[in-house]
Amino acid sequence: MFCGALLFVAGCATAPNGSPPPNWSANNEVQKPHLPHAPKALAPVVRTNLPAARTNLPTTNGVPPAPVTTWTSLNRWAAEQKISAPHRVNDGPMAAYAIGSSNGVMVLEIGSQTAFWGGVEIHLGFDPQLIDNQVFVYGPDLQKNLEPLLCGSPLKFGSNRTIVIDPGHGGGNTGAKSVLDGRLEKEFTLDWAKRLRPLLETNGWKVFLTRTSDVYVTNSDRVVFAEARHADLFVSLHFNSAAPDTKQAGLETYCLTPTGMPSTLTRGYTDFWSENFPNNAFDAENLQLAVRLQTALLDATSLEDRGVRRARFIDVLHGQRRPAVLIEGGYLSNPHEAALIETPEFRQKLAEAVAYALK
Repeated sequence: MFCGALLFVAGCATAPNGSPPPNWSANNEVQKPHLPHAPKALAPVVRTNLPAARTNLPTTNGVPPAPVTTWTSLNRWAAEQKISAPHRVNDGPMAAYAIGSSNGVMVLEIGSQTAFWGGVEIHLGFDPQLIDNQVFVYGPDLQKNLEPLLCGSPLKFGSNRTIVIDPGHGGGNTGAKSVLDGRLEKEFTLDWAKRLRPLLETNGWKVFLTRTSDVYVTNSDRVVFAEARHADLFVSLHFNSAAPDTKQAGLETYCLTPTGMPSTLTRGYTDFWSENFPNNAFDAENLQLAVRLQTALLDATSLEDRGVRRARFIDVLHGQRRPAVLIEGGYLSNPHEAALIETPEFRQKLAEAVAYALK
């Protein structure tokens, strides 16, 4: 599959002891992993002698795909995909390049894991490198970040469509606390889900909630719940916290980390790049779904964009056999955002944004 002309623009966890923590949203500090970088002597097209990042890969009809362990020229990749070559879009010290198709435009910054798709922040696994005036991108990022957005078929929903909405936390698992008055995340996620349900039903979705009252539901039971209802999509709703930091703010949407890539966020958990989970079969759809949701939420709320991110330790995503994402709808540790989250009007905005993204 290929697309047309370029538009130029700048453009809940398994804990180390094996048990899930009561509140995976308690601290959102992003830890940048140690990554392999392209050596200065990188060949002009492809470099294959970097350490392999992928093992125990998923199989297709019992046959594992060839490991992607190369740094590849973005010009060469674009030619293979029959899309326009990357084009530099700035003159600053940090070079930025745009590459586009009829699907949209992605902007990559050399030496940065932050890219932009339609203005929305996307977190790559590896820093793109500039060698001999050519942009080089690590193989897994081409497969799992660039290809689904630039060359993938747009995400579509069938006529008989079922979605499971997962209000995070519940019961004794209270989630984050509002910095203003101690109100609990579990209350706000449930209200968000209840506001979202009728909006989705109006749009033709059959909607199930993993909980409809203040009860504790294990992450594994949430996965089983979605499987039993043959869900087409799974969306988990949360609010964030960086307590005691009161300044951190913004919206985030999480997908499961693809096999062979480092996570954006580890929270100190072991991040085995070789791990493959059932939900990794939907890596492309996960990213497309996350981008749609993040875009709609930003448009509706005007909150800071903290991007589409990858995490491997979120249990509620592991076993999903469908596109699945987790949304963080703002920071309860930030006084301004906590004040918004505590208003029914803001939670209605969040619900309407999700429903709009899934039309």
